[in-house]
Amino acid sequence: MKYDFTSILDRRGKDAIAVDGLGKGTAPGAPKEGFDAIPMWVADMNFPTAPSIPAAIAARIAHPAFGYFETSPAYYDAIVRWQEKRNGVTGLDAACIGYENGVLGGVISALTSFAAPGDAVLLHSPTYIGFTGAVENNGYRIVHSPLVRDEKGVWRMDYEDMDAKLRENRIHVAIFCSPHNPCGRVWERWEIERAMEIYRKNDCVVISDEIWSDILLNGHRHIPTQSVSEDARSRTVALYAPSKTFNLAGLVGSYHIIYNPMLRDRVRAKSSKPHYNSMNVLSMHALIGAYSPEGEEWVDELCQVLSGNINYACDYIANHFEGVSVSKPEGTYMMFVDCGEWCRAHGRTIDEVEKAGWDVGVAWQDGRMFHGPTSVRMNLALPFARVQEAFERLNQHVFNGG
Repeated sequence: MKYDFTSILDRRGKDAIAVDGLGKGTAPGAPKEGFDAIPMWVADMNFPTAPSIPAAIAARIAHPAFGYFETSPAYYDAIVRWQEKRNGVTGLDAACIGYENGVLGGVISALTSFAAPGDAVLLHSPTYIGFTGAVENNGYRIVHSPLVRDEKGVWRMDYEDMDAKLRENRIHVAIFCSPHNPCGRVWERWEIERAMEIYRKNDCVVISDEIWSDILLNGHRHIPTQSVSEDARSRTVALYAPSKTFNLAGLVGSYHIIYNPMLRDRVRAKSSKPHYNSMNVLSMHALIGAYSPEGEEWVDELCQVLSGNINYACDYIANHFEGVSVSKPEGTYMMFVDCGEWCRAHGRTIDEVEKAGWDVGVAWQDGRMFHGPTSVRMNLALPFARVQEAFERLNQHVFNGG
């Protein structure tokens, strides 16, 4: 490969909560003596980012003035090109693109534009913990429509349940996650079409978090929610960012795409009111560097690496961990692993399983925060050697030798 996905980064003391946060707050426990930490909890990557990004930042830093600025046309042009090349989007222009400090901030700007505190909001479960915190902190009531695993173990939406809960709770704003976090589903066109028809029938504004849309595994393809129909295009606030794709969360910077002028005006008005939603000049140049031909080449290699990691992990679980199950992710670099059957067979609790992993340096994440009662969430965006080491430790010290 052209780019480096094998070097093991030492992130200690480099502003990385993935390693420096262990043993604090809700983070995994720090490992026992004799084991180093393998960070598999925070949803960021343990790879050097695309070289075009530090190059773009360095070129800007070479000019020693950082005063007030306007968003460069190159920023919008980069997004338009990226969406067209990666997602087949046509008809997008700068007028439909707006800056957001973060996807969750964009979710709340949209949510508070179309619903009042105390109102119910529909989300699928398992549910990204960031949605739970942001929605509940702003005074909204979450109504979950559980995803269900079909006979092949694939997570699916329960459309009848969605429709019933929208009607029963008089819900008019829904949050949709595509690709889905934490389950890793890359929704097929027909699935999105059917979901959007239910949202249309119940007069719902749809807030579609598509931050994972570039992280596609084993040949799967992302279908933008807004692309499945004219109605979907009109009722959807879509949110994107280069942060997951290129490991730029620490730079801050996301964006929305809103075609409907009424939705767009209301969301932008809401997001402007606190006077905090402002772009950083370096994050602007980082996005331009990311959404470049070299950035695209880098992402293609990244997805190959992640596909190999996910395939290895799922095969290892199937062949070595009887009673542990996982639906193979089609996108994202996270796995949502169910240990319930293993726990029942061995008389162990999920707390004991998690701690046994943490003790030997496998810093995985408690899945209960995502509404998986016996699940753990694992980040596979590490060099393959680290993934192998993690699963060998789980085999020797947790599931078979603990």
